Amino acid sequence: MDQKKIGQFLKTLRKEKGITQEGLAETLHVSNRTISRWETGSNMPDINLLVTLSEFYQVSIPEIIDGERKSEKMNQEAKDTAMKMAEYSKNESSTAKRKAISVLFMIFGVFIMISAFAIFPSESSWGSIYAIVGGVILTTGIYFRMRSSLLKRGARILGIIGCAIVLFGIFTISDYIAVSEFQQVPRFRYETSYGENIVEHKTLFYTVIQKNPGTENERIEITK
Repeated sequence: MDQKKIGQFLKTLRKEKGITQEGLAETLHVSNRTISRWETGSNMPDINLLVTLSEFYQVSIPEIIDGERKSEKMNQEAKDTAMKMAEYSKNESSTAKRKAISVLFMIFGVFIMISAFAIFPSESSWGSIYAIVGGVILTTGIYFRMRSSLLKRGARILGIIGCAIVLFGIFTISDYIAVSEFQQVPRFRYETSYGENIVEHKTLFYTVIQKNPGTENERIEITK
């Protein structure tokens, strides 16, 4: 089943009908984006909409699935149609499952990150570890979501890189706010050194000096 061919055929039928994407979307009670994704082959109409499209364009469902008009009907066509409809339904079900799994991954990833910040104190390295694990799970869910949307591989890679950059920014900014506004040591530190009444925490962008740790006179200072 060639989705690109089907999309081009749907586009041709729409133009022959003399109706815009907006007009068709209003008629079918769907969004303009949905019509566009059908005609570019990025997505396919639901099975129930195939019947509506068939009646609207006055073509048969097999013609829509094949992406071309048939000059004559053959007995074998009925069998082919049944097989294609089964494949269509299977692909649709598989796509729906991937979307559901991707949403679960994203929700679980966000839950782990929030839990890591809420449960573990900033002094514990487990908070940063679980936050990073949650970020990886969230990114995985986003990847599966993009894959189920039939995005090209290059677009998926760029999406994952963008997601990683955003998460890195969120972790960095939240860490800086915790240090500067709430006098907490940084969670995402890569080195900690201890001296007499002083602890030095190094991050990628700044160094935090913790003076008199564990006492009433404890102070947190940021240095370059």
